[in-house]
Amino acid sequence: MSTDWKPKRSFAEVEKLLCAPGNLHEVETRVIDGLVQRVYKNLWPSIRAFWLTAVQLHGDKTYVVFEKQRLTFSEMNERAAKAASIFRDIYGISKGDRIAICCRNYPEFLVAFWACHLIGAVSVLVNAWLPAEPLRHCLVQTQCALVIIDPERADRLVDFVHELKLRGVKGVLVLESHEGKGSWPGMQDWATIFQNYKGDSLGVLRKDPGITPEDNATVIFTSGTSGLPKGVLSTQRAFLSNSPNNLVGRSRALLRRGEDLVMAPPAGPQSGILLPTPLFHVTGTSLTLTGALLGAKLILMRKWNVDEAARLIKVENVAITGGVPSTVSDLAESSAYGAPLQAILYGGSAVSVALAKRARKAFPMAMISQAYGLTESNATSVGFSGEDYEQRPESCGRALPTNDIMIMDNDIPCPPGSGGEIWIRGPNVMKGYFGDPVATSKVLTKDGWLKTGDVGYLDEEGFLYIKDRLKDIIIRGGENVDSVAVENALYEHEGVLEAAAVGVPDSRLGELVTVLVTVKPAFRGKVSPDALMSLAIKRLPKFAVPVMILVRDEEFSHTPSGKIIKTELRRIASEEWSKRSHGGLDIRRVKL
Repeated sequence: MSTDWKPKRSFAEVEKLLCAPGNLHEVETRVIDGLVQRVYKNLWPSIRAFWLTAVQLHGDKTYVVFEKQRLTFSEMNERAAKAASIFRDIYGISKGDRIAICCRNYPEFLVAFWACHLIGAVSVLVNAWLPAEPLRHCLVQTQCALVIIDPERADRLVDFVHELKLRGVKGVLVLESHEGKGSWPGMQDWATIFQNYKGDSLGVLRKDPGITPEDNATVIFTSGTSGLPKGVLSTQRAFLSNSPNNLVGRSRALLRRGEDLVMAPPAGPQSGILLPTPLFHVTGTSLTLTGALLGAKLILMRKWNVDEAARLIKVENVAITGGVPSTVSDLAESSAYGAPLQAILYGGSAVSVALAKRARKAFPMAMISQAYGLTESNATSVGFSGEDYEQRPESCGRALPTNDIMIMDNDIPCPPGSGGEIWIRGPNVMKGYFGDPVATSKVLTKDGWLKTGDVGYLDEEGFLYIKDRLKDIIIRGGENVDSVAVENALYEHEGVLEAAAVGVPDSRLGELVTVLVTVKPAFRGKVSPDALMSLAIKRLPKFAVPVMILVRDEEFSHTPSGKIIKTELRRIASEEWSKRSHGGLDIRRVKL
């Protein structure tokens, strides 16, 4: 950790300036559903109000860019108003009804999203990567009145359309139908419906549906890595709290440097936000809110392609990008190297110190930020940027102004430096899992604390360090081995793309540590288990050194937030270890 930098202001001084009266981050205490909460005093009362404010401020600026499509804020608002009128007049949608959106990152996704909130409907953002049965589960579980999908999802749902309509779905609309086979039984072409509608499309802008901060706003699904996805239901306040939260890290960093707060976008050409993550994920909605608030254009991609991303960064004046660590790793080794990015935002999974150093070298002008949160907390609850991050790259920051963090071990709070489960409290925490009070009661306490399932500790200054997921901790002979530490040791090898530490059963010690590794394309065939094992031995305590390292050519599967799905990897490792331990193979010299 570098000790050269000395902050110009203390944390207390920074917080006083950040949350001063009249500022976006001004805080007040209110009773919300029986709980005493710190909330943002100047937060918009609804997503509708937030969006209409953005349109008023940035109307003629470009709002979204996708391939050859460009829409200004005003053009997006006109389309959203017409879509909202269609939802209301043709399908009978009203305040509180749920509308599912499940598709790629098309501009029409955003049209449908803002349309929902113009009339006070609840947007249900469904993971577009799901197979047919879990996709059906999400739609049935949330009792949607309208379903909006794209051709790929239409193909998966065609066998379930009749059932959905029997369960109360009033329509299944297909966006961008020309990209698929054009028509599906029981579904309607959105473009045709939109074109043929001749009603008063601006009436929804004149009529306020009376949305309050505690009204339901969104349902966003968990990844469902250990079962079917759960729908996270949030209020208007909970969802919108993410907008000021997104700006805390940068604002604190500027104040710590001794600079003044600057919320206005810089002079010159409009800057852009490159969105590499799905809009159905909280990181996607988070960056969407940031773009609308700052008047930055949102640049969408059909799917992640690092060469296309590098091109867009140059031609669209991209100032902000980020997402999961693998995205930043790709960009740091692409033709985008050296681009004058202003901000790189990390989230979704732990960031290795080695990657943080590579990102700093590749993008020296960027303020690098790390954030921590969950779908259940509407993304960020902890974060930091700039020099505080660079001095503590293994941390994920400090609690945001309206959030509290507590470390719990067997229901007893832990002192600084002691590890336990991370609990979060604040107005951004979900209302509950939709239609699942039992699952809700397992993670939400009666006094509003969210049990994250993550293990970590707080230091004396309040910086949070994530060690592992509770379910991912490997217990070897009574010693807790956090997988993140093992993985970070191997990330020091320049050829490692991703590493996943998993436990395998052992009759004597309970579990043993193993690691699966994928390799960057340029290093295929050049990274050996021997070299990685030597690195692990140098960097890790004996009990954490893996007994087996598997180097794989296939990429790992990921959740929408970018986390590696370890369920299948545990099975692969267990089977391979069983063969090796019974076959007498030299485990450190065998490569998959």
